[in-house]
Amino acid sequence: MRVLVTGAYGLIGTAVMARLNAAGHALTGAGRSVAAARRRFPYAAWVVADFNRLTTEEAWLPLLAGMDAVVNCAGALQSGGRDDLERVHASAPLALFAACRRAGVSRVIQVSALGAARDGPTEFATTKAEADAWLAASDLDWLVLRPGVVLATGVYGGSAMLRGLAGVPWRSPLAAADLAVQVVSADDVAETVAWALGHGAKVRGVFELVHPDQHAVGHLVAEQRRWLGFAPQPVWNLPRPIPALVAAFADALGVLGWRSPARTTALAQLAAMPAGDPAAWIAATGIRPKSLADILAAHPSTVQDRWFARLYFLKPVAIASLSALFLVTGLVTLGPGWQEGMAALARLPVGGAAAVLVAGAVLDIVLGAALLVHRLVRPALLTMLALTPLYLLVATFLDTGLWADPFGRLLKTVPVLALMVITLAILDER
Repeated sequence: MRVLVTGAYGLIGTAVMARLNAAGHALTGAGRSVAAARRRFPYAAWVVADFNRLTTEEAWLPLLAGMDAVVNCAGALQSGGRDDLERVHASAPLALFAACRRAGVSRVIQVSALGAARDGPTEFATTKAEADAWLAASDLDWLVLRPGVVLATGVYGGSAMLRGLAGVPWRSPLAAADLAVQVVSADDVAETVAWALGHGAKVRGVFELVHPDQHAVGHLVAEQRRWLGFAPQPVWNLPRPIPALVAAFADALGVLGWRSPARTTALAQLAAMPAGDPAAWIAATGIRPKSLADILAAHPSTVQDRWFARLYFLKPVAIASLSALFLVTGLVTLGPGWQEGMAALARLPVGGAAAVLVAGAVLDIVLGAALLVHRLVRPALLTMLALTPLYLLVATFLDTGLWADPFGRLLKTVPVLALMVITLAILDER
């Protein structure tokens, strides 16, 4: 079959693409930014599809030309600087499904979420449920999949945070260690999609994709630590105000484009997540969902997994540290460091020392602020990497003795350069 997969390079979309390719389907992947995806999935055609914009049938029709089926894996956790949930989960999917009917694409598979409901506790739950309900009332051959906590070899969002928490040393800081959740393997989700696209498969239904066993969040983190090869350690149950403060801070960062899984929606959705019943799914497909132990045993951890777990919370610390360094440097230059800066620049064989000093301070402040905006992080780091060696050259020209400064004002810049390079290297989210 010729299949359009939306959200095709996400956690679930990646597994779906690999499984459908193995089954011999002709695939077209769709996502917001597909340059890297073309290299990762050379067996598929790729089209740009931003659900924040594709909210009409007419916008979708060119993407559906020649397609036999659609698998919608696109989704977001919470509205913010990069996402509008009403568009991503409701307006765009409804336009897509209606366009499928017009284009003669009869089979549609919607990857929803456990807990999606019109009276759900969050916009995430209600908007997912809106698209599910539209499909259920349509005359398309549809299937709605509602997975629980999805575990895969790769991680993103909540699964990335679980692995990051497993990498925290000494104590595992948890907000809801005793909260029970159900897991599902990304491979089992992909296998279900492959079954639904098979010849003679009976679709039109809602499947809850979970293993029957429930696990406390603290147990999930402990099992991740064991899988990573880290020694067991106690859980630190965070006092109730701390998770609320973290969530509020994560929400604020969402306005700047950061998609933290610690936002209020994640906490509310997790707390309200119902127990899933996989009976209908198992009976229809014959798939026996992998248990937590099976999922972890199928893919032994590697050193790269341990690196990710240890670096997960260090990456935002590195970005915040560099941002603070440049912001404070610029502000100090314009404030208490002004006289010393003017004295140093007086040695330059050019005039306008004050203008140069102000321009440099403003540039530092702008770069420090740019690091706080998700889409500006990479260009800001690249600009910092280009300008910092220039700063070292100018400082050396002004006073070579600065390299012998007992406070290491120039020497300390060299590890800062290394931190910039390392931060760039680990910037990718998926």
